Amino acid sequence: MLLVTMVFAVLGFLSPSNRGGLMTAMLLLWVFMGLLAGYSSSRLYKLFKGSEWKNIALRTAFTFPGSVFAIFFFLNALIWGQKSSGAVPFTTMFALVLLWFGISVPLVFVGSFLGFKKPTIEDPVKTNKIPRQIPEQAWYMNPIFSILIGGILPFGAVFIELFFILTSIWLHQFYYIFGFLFLVFLILIVTCAEISIVLCYFQLCSEDYLWWWRSYLTSGSSALYLFLYATFYFFTKLEITKFVSAVMYFGYMLIASYAFFALTGTIGFYACFLFTRLIYSSVKIE
Repeated sequence: MLLVTMVFAVLGFLSPSNRGGLMTAMLLLWVFMGLLAGYSSSRLYKLFKGSEWKNIALRTAFTFPGSVFAIFFFLNALIWGQKSSGAVPFTTMFALVLLWFGISVPLVFVGSFLGFKKPTIEDPVKTNKIPRQIPEQAWYMNPIFSILIGGILPFGAVFIELFFILTSIWLHQFYYIFGFLFLVFLILIVTCAEISIVLCYFQLCSEDYLWWWRSYLTSGSSALYLFLYATFYFFTKLEITKFVSAVMYFGYMLIASYAFFALTGTIGFYACFLFTRLIYSSVKIE
């Protein structure tokens, strides 16, 4: 979704002079990308011998959007309580819910149904049915340590651009350099993939086969650094004194960090997924 949005922005279809154009494009793309979300989640679910495709479709349709909507509704309720003109009207909230339940959720179920009908993704080699004991790991392969270290480089890839994005959002300045942002996004994809693959390789060399969630959390931990930087930015660049305004800032930055976590974690996981299939497919087992 972000990749397609930035391609349109680079081509000039989403001008900053068109207020709300970027957000509208992202919202519509998110709604229609539910088809791909349902398809990919059900394909992975079937790989893990899952049989209840409706269950995974529900989780796909509601886990991330539901969390974001809950935070957004809470923040909007605070603005309503202050009788501010910046509150999202009830009709707009109703339209968002209608898009979610009327288009996105059905598309997720359609994609999940189509993905589940596809043949199961076959493992490149036969796996042992009995889990093997994992040997004691070196200190630098400690899960928490390696995950936190892995998030530094992806955050470093967007660190400079993040300053300009926060400035444009919270200090009401226009953001025009979509071409450079697109380049930074490509660098972020490559960085997340590389750091996840490298740490996954070290983990496999240490005979630790539990790489699935760690590959997701390794690159996804960059969202923690993003939120910490947003906190630093709040205390050093902004002059917000009202409690409600501070809650609004941290609430929206929590949503942004959560979305960044999902984005970078997904990149890291799929990179490691393809990497492990590639290396094990070349293994000859007699």
